[in-house]
Amino acid sequence: MMRSLYSGVAGLKIHQTKMDVIGNNIANVNTVGFKSSSVNFSDTFYQTLSPATGPNATTNTAGTNAKQIGLGGLVASITTNVTENGGTTTTNRALDVAINGESFLVVNVNGEQYFTKSGALNVDPSGNLYCTTNNGIVQGWMADDDGNIVKDIATDLKIMTAKQTSAAPTATTAETILGNIDPNDKNLTPVYGTDDQGNKTTTIKSGGVPMTFSFYDKLGELYTVKMMVTKDEVADDAEENSLVPYTVRVADVYNSEGKSIFLKEEPQTDGSIKYVNSGAKITFGTGASFGVDDSVNGDGIENGVNTETKEFRLKSTQVPLLFNSKAGTFAAVDAKYTVGANGTEVTPNRTNKDYAKTCINFSVVQGDDPQHVGNDSTFPQYDAANDNGGIELDFSSLTQYSKGGTCETTYKRGGQDGKNAGNYAGTMSGISVDDTGKVYGKYTNGETKCLAQICVASFSNPSGLEAEGDSLFKASLNSGLFDGIGEEVSKTGSFTVGALEMSNVDLASEFTSMITTQRGFQANSRIITTSDTMLEELVNLKR
Repeated sequence: MMRSLYSGVAGLKIHQTKMDVIGNNIANVNTVGFKSSSVNFSDTFYQTLSPATGPNATTNTAGTNAKQIGLGGLVASITTNVTENGGTTTTNRALDVAINGESFLVVNVNGEQYFTKSGALNVDPSGNLYCTTNNGIVQGWMADDDGNIVKDIATDLKIMTAKQTSAAPTATTAETILGNIDPNDKNLTPVYGTDDQGNKTTTIKSGGVPMTFSFYDKLGELYTVKMMVTKDEVADDAEENSLVPYTVRVADVYNSEGKSIFLKEEPQTDGSIKYVNSGAKITFGTGASFGVDDSVNGDGIENGVNTETKEFRLKSTQVPLLFNSKAGTFAAVDAKYTVGANGTEVTPNRTNKDYAKTCINFSVVQGDDPQHVGNDSTFPQYDAANDNGGIELDFSSLTQYSKGGTCETTYKRGGQDGKNAGNYAGTMSGISVDDTGKVYGKYTNGETKCLAQICVASFSNPSGLEAEGDSLFKASLNSGLFDGIGEEVSKTGSFTVGALEMSNVDLASEFTSMITTQRGFQANSRIITTSDTMLEELVNLKR
C-alpha cells in the first residue's frame, strides 16, 4: 500500500513537470525563433517480490514469471524540437531574415558565442549589426575595400564605420554617344582656315553641330565636354562606296560652375577680372595634347585668350568619324581614314582593343592652375604606350538618317554595358540583406557596396543544443561544438528577407497534451487519496 503512495507522488511530480513544459510552450507561442519542447517519461525502479522460475521436469510443474511492483515513473528526457521550423511572418523590414533550414545565426553576447533562430536584426549606435530579441551582436565575415568577402574567423559585424558610411567618388572611364546625325543638316558644313597665302587648309576653324557629354573626375567633380561634329568634303565616290566621313573636335570643357577649364581668372586692382590661359590641355584620340591656340593674335588677346571677353579657340586637333552605310554604324578612327580601292577599307590607329573601330579616347592633361584643372591624379589619364586609360567615347550607337535636316544627339555615361560611368561621393542612405546573408550599403549617389556577410552555424545534433533563454542556444558536447568560422547559409538553406521565423509551437497538440496531462495528474491524485483511505481503514481495524 505504501508503494502505491510513492507511485502516486512520482506520477504527480512528472505530470507537474510536463505541465510546466506545456505552459512554457504556450506562453511562447508568438516568440520569434522559439523552439518548443516535449517531455518523455519512463518507469522507475521495480521491487521484485519473487524471482522467475523455470519448468521442473521432476515435479512436472511449469515455470513462473517474476513478481515485480514498480515504484512509479520519472522524467526520462525533455527534448527541444529544434529541427522543426516555425512558420514565417512577413515584416517587410530590410534587415529581418528568416532562416530556411537547420542552421543558426551566430551572435556574441557578453563575449560568448550563442546561436539563435531569431533574425530580427538592427544596427546599434556603434554600427554593429545585432539581434533585437537578445541584444547579441551578429557574427560573420567582413568585406575588403573592393567588396570581396574575406572568410576568416567569425567576428562581430561592424557595418557602419566612418569608412563604410560613405562611398568614394569614381572617375568616368567610358561614354556612349547616342542619337542621329542627319547628313542634310546645314550646320554640319565646316568653315576651314587659310594659310599665309590665303589658301584653304584642312584645319576646321568653326562650324558644326554641338555634341556634348559629361564626366566625373577622380574627386567626383562633374565636367561637361562640348564637341563639334562636321561633315567632311570628300570625293563623290567615297559616299558611293558606303563611307561617309565626318570630323569631331573639342570646343570647350566646363567645370561644375560652368567655367571653362582653359581659363583662369586674375582679379585686377580696379576690381575687374582678367582672363588668361590656364594651360589646360586635352588629349583627343591618340594624338598629341592640345589647348588654347596661342597663335591667334588681335586686340586684347594674350596667349590666345581675349582678356576681357574670355573668347578663345582651341588648337584644331581633329578626329575622323566614318559612317558605313552598308553596316549602318559609325566607326571612329584615331588616324586619318583611308578608303581602299573598293571603298570599304578603314584602318584604325588602335589595334590592341576590342573597341578599336568604334571608340576614340579623351583625357584631360594637367594645367598651370590646379583650382580649375586639378592634377594628373585627378583626371583619368590616357596611356598612349599601352593604349588604355582616359575616357573611351563609343560612337557605334549613332545612326545616320534623314530626319528633317536636324541632328539630335545625346549621351550616356558609361559603356554600353552600363559600367565605368563614374560617380560623385555619396553617403549611406540604407542597409539591406540578401538571401545569401550579404549585407549591402546603399548610398546617395546610387552606389551599392557589399559590407559583410552573415555566417551561420550548423550542428550534427541540433537537438543537443541547450536553451539559454532570449531565443538563445548554447553548444554542448551532445550537439557538437562550433568551429569558430561558420559557413554560408546557402550550404544548408537560405534566408527569406523581410520575414521572421516564428515559434514552432503547435497549439492543437499542446492543448491535447494539456488535457491528457491533467487527466494523468488527477488519476495520480486519486491513487494517493484512495491509498490514504485504505491505510486509514487498516489503522482503524487495529484499533
